[in-house]
Amino acid sequence: MERAVFMSSQARAIDNAYSPELKVRMQAYFGEMPCFTKFGKEDLRAARDVLLGANYIFSTWGMPALSREEIREYLPSLKAVFYAAGSVQGFAKSFLECGVRVFSAWGANAIPVAEFTVAQILLANKGYYQRLKYGSCEKWANRSCTVQFPGNYGAKVGIIGVGMVGRKVIELLKPFNLEIYVYDKFLSDDAAVALGVTKTTLEYIFSECDVISNHLANKPELRGVLSGELFAKMKPGAAFINTGRGAQVDEAGLARALSEVPTRVALLDVTDPEPPVPGSELYRLPNVFLSPHIAGSIGNEIQRMGEYMFAEFEALARGEPVKYEVMLEMLETMA
Repeated sequence: MERAVFMSSQARAIDNAYSPELKVRMQAYFGEMPCFTKFGKEDLRAARDVLLGANYIFSTWGMPALSREEIREYLPSLKAVFYAAGSVQGFAKSFLECGVRVFSAWGANAIPVAEFTVAQILLANKGYYQRLKYGSCEKWANRSCTVQFPGNYGAKVGIIGVGMVGRKVIELLKPFNLEIYVYDKFLSDDAAVALGVTKTTLEYIFSECDVISNHLANKPELRGVLSGELFAKMKPGAAFINTGRGAQVDEAGLARALSEVPTRVALLDVTDPEPPVPGSELYRLPNVFLSPHIAGSIGNEIQRMGEYMFAEFEALARGEPVKYEVMLEMLETMA
């Protein structure tokens, strides 16, 4: 019988991702599955006898970033890591370099992020956020609003980054009669045609689109790539949505653009840092709507990621095609 273990610095995260029902199915295959939550050198030594026989790791948020030396010493039989969460950037490279296959539930985590984003896009095109706060101050801002909103017929939506989440957003927007423009230097012309979108520049997206949604990969070289100059180009009633990463945004430039044109809005599920520092303009500006990083899987949605990873293992065990394997070269472009 092959052996598997759970690994995460957060035992509760394992319980959230792998439901009791799923654990029963997993244990029918693997037998007892120990859960490891501490990864210091003494902890690894103490767990050595169990880890030496482990063929698979099932994890989620809190997966340790073990070194190549630690993997080779304590996990010589390891074949694959199944990560019931999204980005693997924090730990995957050393495993891949040791020949261990890595699988991520990014496909499952992309679903709620895309659903969250699409909901905001549809509301933003109606001018919902510009009018939201008037209901409590006896002011009915309907036709009296100083800008015209396009509604969801023929509006221009800009998608920045066409990875797993960006593609899912595009898919979910298909039933609506929207013009979708994308910026992604890795997206081929043929792929854009297949998706039914128009490739363009960041400058065009910020100056022409009614809603702009960021889904760029979390890479150091993209820090601040969404500059104040770009935000200054936003249309008077445009909305900027960020469910990607806060570090990609020049937040001072964004705040300046929103202050200069109060009918612009920003819907920020992520900031840099999180939460914003005390006294940040993001708290003060009435046209900034902050949510506490909730676009990704929460509640019951987390269990979908565990299901995706066990299904991926089952496909691997049967010799069937897998869907969510991460290759070393993919780390250069993925979130």
